[in-house]
Amino acid sequence: MDRLHLMTVFVAVAEEESFNGGARRLAMSPPAVTRCVAALEARLGVKLLDRTTRYVRVTEAGQRYLDDARRIIAEVDEADEAVVGINGTPKGQLTVTAPVLFGKLFVTPVLVEYLQRYPQMDVNALFLDRVVNLMEEGVDVGVRIGELPDSSMKALRVGEVRRVLVGATGYLAEHGVPGEPGDLAGHRIVAATGVTPSVEWKFAQGRSVRLRPRLTVTSNEAAIEAVRAGFGVTRLMSYQVASLVAAGELQVLMEDFEVPPLPIHVLHREGRHKSARVRTLVDLMVERLRGAVNSRI
Repeated sequence: MDRLHLMTVFVAVAEEESFNGGARRLAMSPPAVTRCVAALEARLGVKLLDRTTRYVRVTEAGQRYLDDARRIIAEVDEADEAVVGINGTPKGQLTVTAPVLFGKLFVTPVLVEYLQRYPQMDVNALFLDRVVNLMEEGVDVGVRIGELPDSSMKALRVGEVRRVLVGATGYLAEHGVPGEPGDLAGHRIVAATGVTPSVEWKFAQGRSVRLRPRLTVTSNEAAIEAVRAGFGVTRLMSYQVASLVAAGELQVLMEDFEVPPLPIHVLHREGRHKSARVRTLVDLMVERLRGAVNSRI
């Protein structure tokens, strides 16, 4: 059997964690999928999948092979697109990821414009407040806020975002405006674990303060609503509260103690060829985000 075909079948089964799921994805019969995986394991002389009646999981060797197989398949797809012509009309599907609120406010408008511009494209958007491994999770393009580790990803900087402390004007009128980090001990604290997973907040000038939050939430939007309701103060990314600050509902506090801004990058997998699908989306996203981020945050 063709080795690339066997790799494709294995990747589908591993990602779906199911032979039947892999068969549905590839429009193949389950017995044919089973034969392909068995043939690949026989060729390699290595067990790639652990199978029970309840689940299918990759082995340690299978995980290493899965990472390489994804990369090889992606490079073959990119080579196919390149030989057809880099200026060809994009068609197919892309998977994109970004933080939840950033995706809602800034990335979704770009995706809508992209899909209107290229009617033969489909996009799957994963908006998650966690670091997504593009290679392991099959993501083509990502938006990342924060310093980047060294990797094989191509990164294009589109702006930066501040980490700000905010409170509602009504709450501050009643409880006072904190002037320095030590003053926070006298305030009700709302902690959004997506942004501040610990109860120790660090500030500029080497200052830090250990806090006991009255309310801890896993959603940044929930933290915003609690503070808007006048419950206390919280720390979030500036883009998440920019409209409320502009409207006068929330007030930014202790700006002199802010830590340095965090960079925003658009990431995509690096390869010898950049497919028309990825190239056109990355170019549009970089252009639009640089304008939107720098003007609104």
